[in-house]
Amino acid sequence: MRLNKFIAVSGFASRRKADELISQGRVSVNNNAITTLGMDIDPEKDVIRIDGQKIKSEKRVYFLLNKPAGVVSTTSDEKGRRSVVDLIKTKFKIYPVGRLDYNTTGVLLLTNDGEFTNIMLHPTNKIEREYQVELDRDLSEQDRIRLTKSVMLDKKKSRFLSIKYPKHKNFHLLNVITNEGRNHFVKNMFSLLGYRVEKLKRIRFGIFKVDKMPEGTYEILNQSDIDKFLIELNKKT
Repeated sequence: MRLNKFIAVSGFASRRKADELISQGRVSVNNNAITTLGMDIDPEKDVIRIDGQKIKSEKRVYFLLNKPAGVVSTTSDEKGRRSVVDLIKTKFKIYPVGRLDYNTTGVLLLTNDGEFTNIMLHPTNKIEREYQVELDRDLSEQDRIRLTKSVMLDKKKSRFLSIKYPKHKNFHLLNVITNEGRNHFVKNMFSLLGYRVEKLKRIRFGIFKVDKMPEGTYEILNQSDIDKFLIELNKKT
């Protein structure tokens, strides 16, 4: 197994971050510092350490959380606010897959699988995110077309894949689909055209949904759920 993959599978860091750690000389194999990328190791025999800490390949776990408002999407918070990891009972050290804003609700995945996290967040995989958006006023048809064709956001051409209205003749309540993972992307897109997002809920991330789950509750995903998703993703790519 490649060294960076072992680190990612262990849940310590994503494969990209593992490469950074190796390049910085912070990883050792059998007490020998490694700085060359692409090294193969034997997980059954070799002893891997990062900053002197022995890394073990632990069981991979996955949780699907319906994130409530008023919770931070980090493992800790300097202000002492409640974190999403506080909502899940597990003996494993888990991390959120990406982030949702403090008052944004909905689908959030948490895991100790760095490789899976990297797959979900890497821009080239174009994993879809679907949001329910409540605006401060009706969205004009002209602006709906602009947002689904192209606008410049942070000096980059940006667009929503689709904007639909789940309720008839209610033009300030929308469902938007995007494959962008940039911070505050949905809010910033609407703000660009003078709209304010009053409420934001992610209702889908890839195939993962929280339709029947009350806010603040979670489900444990089986490895088969993850494998099913990865198989479908490989078919598309």
